[in-house]
Amino acid sequence: MEIYSSENEQREVLRRFFADNGKALVIGVVIGIGALVGWRVWHSHQNDVMMNASASWQQVNAGLAQDGSQKSVDAAEAFAREHDNNYGALTSMSLARHFVDKGDFKAAEQQLQKALTQTKEDNLQTLINLRLARVQLQTKNTDAALKTLDSVKHEGWLALAEDIRGDAEALKGNNQAARAAYEKALKANPPQALVALLRMKLNNLSS
Repeated sequence: MEIYSSENEQREVLRRFFADNGKALVIGVVIGIGALVGWRVWHSHQNDVMMNASASWQQVNAGLAQDGSQKSVDAAEAFAREHDNNYGALTSMSLARHFVDKGDFKAAEQQLQKALTQTKEDNLQTLINLRLARVQLQTKNTDAALKTLDSVKHEGWLALAEDIRGDAEALKGNNQAARAAYEKALKANPPQALVALLRMKLNNLSS
């Protein structure tokens, strides 16, 4: 470490340092402040975008739930196209429910397939896959439903997944596989309402 012999020498070193590096220091400070301000502006903008998206999502989905008119469907489809995120996925799911209510299971399946591409949230993707498998069963596409269920990995969703798997196997006439799925669902601590339904399905397999 260099040792300075006097205060004058120290002041001279500092003067030379700022003369040589002052401009770079100023630029660095400006860049640092600019980056901080820019981040705060960007963060504020992102919050505004998400708040606006949330408000628009609520409005679009309320319209779809209330009247289900073609105008509401068009608005929901436009929103889903413009929002490649969780809000878009939720809207696609609402559209799928609308089409299920109309008996258009093919359109419902398309909406759920789209929803899967709009979110990276594991639990939301799991819920979409469970609904997709049920829709596929409605069209008697049991193999597709079973393949969809294979993507459900979370233990917390096991009972619901195995319930649907049992339905798919039963529809295929594979009563033994259906029984195994229903029994696995019962062991996964399902809600009480599902317990009663599973026991009824098991009894029906025996008859």
